[in-house]
Amino acid sequence: MSRAWSIFFGVGLMRPAPGTWGSAVAILLGLMIDRTFGVWTLLGATVAVTAIGFWACARELKDRPGADPGEIVIDEVAGQWIALLFPAFAFWNLGMQDWAHVAWPGWVAAFVFFRLFDIWKPWLVGWADRRGDVVGVMLDDLIAGVFAGLAVMVAAGVAHGVILR
Repeated sequence: MSRAWSIFFGVGLMRPAPGTWGSAVAILLGLMIDRTFGVWTLLGATVAVTAIGFWACARELKDRPGADPGEIVIDEVAGQWIALLFPAFAFWNLGMQDWAHVAWPGWVAAFVFFRLFDIWKPWLVGWADRRGDVVGVMLDDLIAGVFAGLAVMVAAGVAHGVILR
């Protein structure tokens, strides 16, 4: 079961760029969760997939210290959902529970910024990645998700507070 979760039920086997596929599937699934069950369920799912990710990575990498195989994408799912939570909660706060089809720049920006931070690995993202342990496998994507979410909010603030006024 840890293998299935770590490769997110086969998504990590998609080529090329399994991390990007993992993020794309995470965005679509996250949007479906948010639209169907609400932002609080997305938050719960994010916490759950993060915990499962730490467990699955620990089991799958126990005999491979320092490894971060490309097919393990549960970390991308968790990080991408963290990035998606930022616009999801912002729209929830505005009373817009069904926002994804009208405010698509929010989730597109969450995807693009997350991939940028996950690939570029600036500052704390790179620090976590260089740990070379199971915690680092998950942690770099979780931090990239927070950075991406913050970048989405800054971009939205610029677009709505400066450009459109």
